[in-house]
Amino acid sequence: MKIKVTVKRAEEINISTEFIKLDAFLKFANIAESGGMAKDMISQGEVEVNGEPCLQRGKKLRDGDKVRIFGHEYAVKVEG
Repeated sequence: MKIKVTVKRAEEINISTEFIKLDAFLKFANIAESGGMAKDMISQGEVEVNGEPCLQRGKKLRDGDKVRIFGHEYAVKVEG
């Protein structure tokens, strides 16, 4: 019996600052259409940061942090 394993890489989202707040990241990456939608996603526990549920919409994301929502994973990449 053969087992097929598929590894899915996180989609990199490039930012040009040292960090980005979680709610702004969701809007910047086109995951949320508005700040209100981002706030709701976070407050309802739909967002994980680095494998842990995150309820802080002001959570600072830095280079290498991973955000997971709705089965998709995004990696923060600081340019420069």
